[in-house]
Amino acid sequence: MVRKKRWGRRKKDKRDWKVYNVKLVKRGEFYIDPCFLETWLDEIKEMNCGKVGQPFMYPDSLIRFLAVLKAKNFDFRSLQGVVSALSKRLGNFPVICYSQIRRRINQLDFKFSSKGDNLIVAVDGTGMKVSNRGEWIRQKWAVRRGWISVVITGDIEGNIVDIRIGNENLDERAAGRGMLRKNKKKIKKALFDGLHDCENTFDLCDKLNIEQGIKIRKNASTKGLGARPKAVRLYKGKGYKEWAQQKQYGLRWPASEGIFAAVKTIFGEHVNNHKKRNMYHEAKLKFWAYQQLKNIN
Repeated sequence: MVRKKRWGRRKKDKRDWKVYNVKLVKRGEFYIDPCFLETWLDEIKEMNCGKVGQPFMYPDSLIRFLAVLKAKNFDFRSLQGVVSALSKRLGNFPVICYSQIRRRINQLDFKFSSKGDNLIVAVDGTGMKVSNRGEWIRQKWAVRRGWISVVITGDIEGNIVDIRIGNENLDERAAGRGMLRKNKKKIKKALFDGLHDCENTFDLCDKLNIEQGIKIRKNASTKGLGARPKAVRLYKGKGYKEWAQQKQYGLRWPASEGIFAAVKTIFGEHVNNHKKRNMYHEAKLKFWAYQQLKNIN
């Protein structure tokens, strides 16, 4: 096999490993940090203010604590065991049952908010397996079970700005345009792979005054007066290398591929739920849990 010549210099690892190791230790503390005990009574009082019917007993901070462990593929009964063990050693507080843990986690509203304005973002998609069980059967007998599509908008600091979840028929280009419209006031530049090389995306970026960096197809036509033909002429006039440097196209990796790699490495690339709604919720939970880890560093 002929080895391809690499263009550009190999990136040097400038990571400060002492600082990085401290971040990994903090991650471990985050997983098992019963900080919900400090705010339990105040949260319950606020949650039950004006509530009709049976009052809440367990604060949302407890449910978010358990949701992160669920993202690490703990089952619901194991989560009840975690709460029970903590209760025995930390004040004998009420233990929530596994069925209520499931209901409360499935009711959580996962929100993503960007830090700052004038963001450079990337829009990209990936797939998550609907189950890790029976993988060998699907490979051997070509049994198709489908997958979950995840499309994110991430910034160059590795933070998730927005997310869309659906089945394998989710239109990644339409989902990307929807996220641009929603976050148009925060974004100054958006980077895309070649899948998004379509007139609708170019026209939307031009309308929203967002600088685009979309990789152009080789057979793209330079004829026309719209936003895409203009971008094609620029791309072909400069060539890929010069165009990529001008658009800072390499920033796509930390803003998209880096996030996907981190989420799948830390929380796995499959979901365990069986109902469609719960599968989507579990996939979103993994990305939300990743963002919580980012926020503590």
